[in-house]
Amino acid sequence: MKLFATLLTAAALAATSLSSFAADEKHAAPAAEAKHEAKHEAPKAAKPDLVKGEAGFTAVCAACHGADGNSGTPANPKLSQQHPEYLIKQLQEFKSGKRNNAIMKGFASTLSDEDMKNIAFWVSSKKAKPGFAKDKELVALGERIYRGGIADRQVPACAGCHSPNGAGLPVQYPRLSGQHADYTTAQLTTFRDGGRKNSLQMTQVAAKLNDREIKAVSDYIAGLH
Repeated sequence: MKLFATLLTAAALAATSLSSFAADEKHAAPAAEAKHEAKHEAPKAAKPDLVKGEAGFTAVCAACHGADGNSGTPANPKLSQQHPEYLIKQLQEFKSGKRNNAIMKGFASTLSDEDMKNIAFWVSSKKAKPGFAKDKELVALGERIYRGGIADRQVPACAGCHSPNGAGLPVQYPRLSGQHADYTTAQLTTFRDGGRKNSLQMTQVAAKLNDREIKAVSDYIAGLH
């Protein structure tokens, strides 16, 4: 009888232990699963370092694009207040050769992805100085094309992508307002003639514009704000 009581006690203790173990396992499973998921979460992108960005821009870019990105040379683009994603894309494509420019390829090749990010976000934080149009007659034509396109040649309005005031759309389309007319003219001509191939959309648009229309749109853009 005493032996039977001892066996009953042992069985009860075993059942209690199993129940406790099962409960612990049930509690531990979600925690382990959460830990596993956390381990495989994508790392958060590092924030741009604006101090390093300024140093990099000063060392590599300022001689051509101005100390704060407001280039004083009509052939060199203003970079201040440009969307950083656009600037990063252009630097990467200069480096890879997708956008062909020997001078820019030389500079971009010295930059890491982190350098590009830091520089792009720093210069985009600088306020752009306004530009101005030069030819009143051309400006009128440029405004018509920029705002309404050219219907009979299926040229879309520039404002559709770059916005009515030339501010563009972050990530998608670059800021144009206040850009040097000489630079914009050169880029549209290069798109049209096949020298610049890193935007099929712009190649197709520019292919339908003549020299006068390109110059008119570029002059109008220079005065946008």
